[in-house]
Amino acid sequence: MFDVAVIGGGPAGLTAGIYCARYGLKTVFFETFDPVSQLSLAGKIENFPGYEGSGIELLDRMKEQALKAGAENRVEKIEKITKMGEKFVLIGENEYEARAVIIATGGRHREAGVEGEKAFIGKGVSYCATCDGNFFRGKKVVVYGSGKEAVSDALYLHDLGCKVSLLSKSPLRVEKAMLDEIAKKGIEVIGNANLKKIDGSEKVEKVLVFLRDKKEERVLETDGVFIAIGMRPATDLIAELGVERDPLGYIKVDKEQKTNVKGVFAAGDCCSNPLKQVVTACGDGAIAAFSAYRYLREQEVEI
Repeated sequence: MFDVAVIGGGPAGLTAGIYCARYGLKTVFFETFDPVSQLSLAGKIENFPGYEGSGIELLDRMKEQALKAGAENRVEKIEKITKMGEKFVLIGENEYEARAVIIATGGRHREAGVEGEKAFIGKGVSYCATCDGNFFRGKKVVVYGSGKEAVSDALYLHDLGCKVSLLSKSPLRVEKAMLDEIAKKGIEVIGNANLKKIDGSEKVEKVLVFLRDKKEERVLETDGVFIAIGMRPATDLIAELGVERDPLGYIKVDKEQKTNVKGVFAAGDCCSNPLKQVVTACGDGAIAAFSAYRYLREQEVEI
């Protein structure tokens, strides 16, 4: 029996683990490679206060800190969580019990599924303009997507000083004001375009695009490719618990990271928060841990 079980080994989960352990709670955190923490895919981090380096190194430091604080670690995927009275039963390869649960399962950025994409992750392929845009100042970049995320990324990268080409499979699905901004800034929009291949030697150098209206292929020289076709939150795990999610599958939380189910809290990219960054995930994790601590202490007072 644990006081708190944290599901997820990314920045939100590890921060929650650190804080829970420091509150004196018997804490376990579960990490898995499905989905892998998005932080581990970041080749270089420059916007986390007080740290510059690779994402995996930052993740390792956080894990070491959680273990040092007294949290226990399991490399195991939890497949199911049920509630039995005032406790939760977590089922993976083994079975565990906890008095409170913090969901920090993150999510996956949707992949384009094109040749060369995985080979160049961290070498020119990125799924986060806010995270990696600074490395491409003054360079040519391609943004691939049709929605608000893609247009926002294109505008953001342009404002950083990048020469941006926006590739869209379909008409841009954004309000007129954003379309006007794209036109005003002179960002090249290539519509009816399918990204076919990402190529280069050690880093991204070019992409192959199929123009459907012209029925021809075109090669674009570029230093970076930003895939902006959405994110898929990893939240199916909590469906049976009755935890509320929004239409996109993100967990609904209040300002204290509480869900609608007592004893269940959530933090990080799996939540319906406005900004998905390492620093905000850590903040979510700290708040979720504090809320879990208060919840457990209130239970003890009632008993």
